[in-house]
Amino acid sequence: MEQSAFEKIYQVVKQIPYGQVATYGQVAAIAGNRRWARVVGYALHANPDPEHIPCHRVVNKEGRVSPAFAFGGGNRQITLLKAEGVEFVDDHVDMERYQWERPVY
Repeated sequence: MEQSAFEKIYQVVKQIPYGQVATYGQVAAIAGNRRWARVVGYALHANPDPEHIPCHRVVNKEGRVSPAFAFGGGNRQITLLKAEGVEFVDDHVDMERYQWERPVY
């Protein structure tokens, strides 16, 4: 049985290492469709298992958190990332230091 788009996205998000972030577009590309960035947002908003699917590690391409973070708002996402050692510069993640460098196949 083929995985749904959401299942593919969740599999990618589970791979983002502690203390690193990925962009919506990056997750979309790794999941198999570069145009799924918006779908990634929908999937993360519907995350059925936030304890095991670390949706807080997904940010926009500028490193900004989502104001609509489903599990406590943008401030909660910042708190979770800072707890993992991720540093912010002018209200966004320092992408040069913290962006996950997983290759896209």
